[in-house]
Amino acid sequence: MDNNMPPLALSDTFRFSCSKRVPCFNECCKELNQYLTPYDILRLKNRLDLSSGLFLQRYTVQHTGPESGLPIITLKPNYDNELKCPFVTPEGCGVYEDRPSSCRTYPLVRIASRSRETGGINEQYLLLQEPHCLGFEQEQTQTVREWIKSQELAIYNQMNDMMLEIISLKNRLMPGGLDNTSNLAFYMACYDLDTFRTDIFEKGILNDLDLDPGVLEAIKTDDEALLRFGLQWIKETLFSKK
Repeated sequence: MDNNMPPLALSDTFRFSCSKRVPCFNECCKELNQYLTPYDILRLKNRLDLSSGLFLQRYTVQHTGPESGLPIITLKPNYDNELKCPFVTPEGCGVYEDRPSSCRTYPLVRIASRSRETGGINEQYLLLQEPHCLGFEQEQTQTVREWIKSQELAIYNQMNDMMLEIISLKNRLMPGGLDNTSNLAFYMACYDLDTFRTDIFEKGILNDLDLDPGVLEAIKTDDEALLRFGLQWIKETLFSKK
């Protein structure tokens, strides 16, 4: 195991704190290479009061995962200013309450895998001890469990684990890239939720599924319900066993 990334159990304690009083404040918000999960995008686009399409166009870059062959999204840095996060300010994160899951988890790294035997999620936390970070010299200590609670990570982990299941299925059942139609469907249902909702209710793309009226009512207005539905739809439509 890397000495700079020791493993921690949920009950283990680590020393770390970040605030404007720490000399390296905001340093971790530059030289950006920030992956965004579907739930990250949901929270950020709502925080900024933007449609998903406009948020994606304005703030993100799309790539193809080298291993999964799936569309992945990264945050577009400020190319004119040290590749800084577009949301960082001198006072700190401008979207702090809705910051991405990787920002919340730091300085921990969560590694999750799905058990083929039980279907459950196995998780491991590592402590990422970067030499430039002075947060480790602060007095505050907490357990991993306390950090997860204080950073409100439970909902992020839950939603991200749904995506993990899809990636696992894809890698096992459909190695390689997606065809264009599947690629567009995946992108829309995972990332471009407002377009997905429009296509459901105005274009009738799911009329043949005979969806439960309660489900339709929920996804009409609730973005989290729509994302959960979209992930399940992708799983069953594209990556279920034939």
